[in-house]
Amino acid sequence: LPTSETILPQPVSPYGVTKLAAEHLCLLYYHNFGVPVTALRYFTVYGPRQRPDMAFHKFLKAILTDEPISIYGDGKQTRDFTFIKDIIAANLAAGTTPAAVGEVFNVGGGSRVVLADVLDTIEEIVGHPIKKNYIEKAKGDARHTAADITKAKTLLSYQPQVSLSEGLAQEWEWIQNLYTCV
Repeated sequence: LPTSETILPQPVSPYGVTKLAAEHLCLLYYHNFGVPVTALRYFTVYGPRQRPDMAFHKFLKAILTDEPISIYGDGKQTRDFTFIKDIIAANLAAGTTPAAVGEVFNVGGGSRVVLADVLDTIEEIVGHPIKKNYIEKAKGDARHTAADITKAKTLLSYQPQVSLSEGLAQEWEWIQNLYTCV
């Protein structure tokens, strides 16, 4: 780790297999039929308007309702978290950079973070300890992920702008507004 675009992907879940298959299909259309394609590999996207089945959304909603959050595994797994505004910036850059056509890019937040440290950051943001319930690791869940974003930096001028704590604070604000206005 970090993982570059040149390392052969080895998905560990059906979801990962379908993403890789879609990437291959798109690149096939580029190579065989000239359809302009750029593949972006997102690493753990989060932020306001995140789907309610995603981890940070579930965590923050549980905190808001004073429920324990479910943590799969021991909390020592790592992820490269990418804020939605950085994802949007990468998409815009990929769509306006002719050299991006036919290429694959990793889009990550630029650092690998231990989940337990993320939970500490969330406690700082919400201003109180959070209830945690550790449960068995989910099948097909990668222990560690981290993006090598060198290629995106070089060809797309991509640079993550939003820190994890800043992004989580924005998502917390959105979650509070979402569930207290109902």
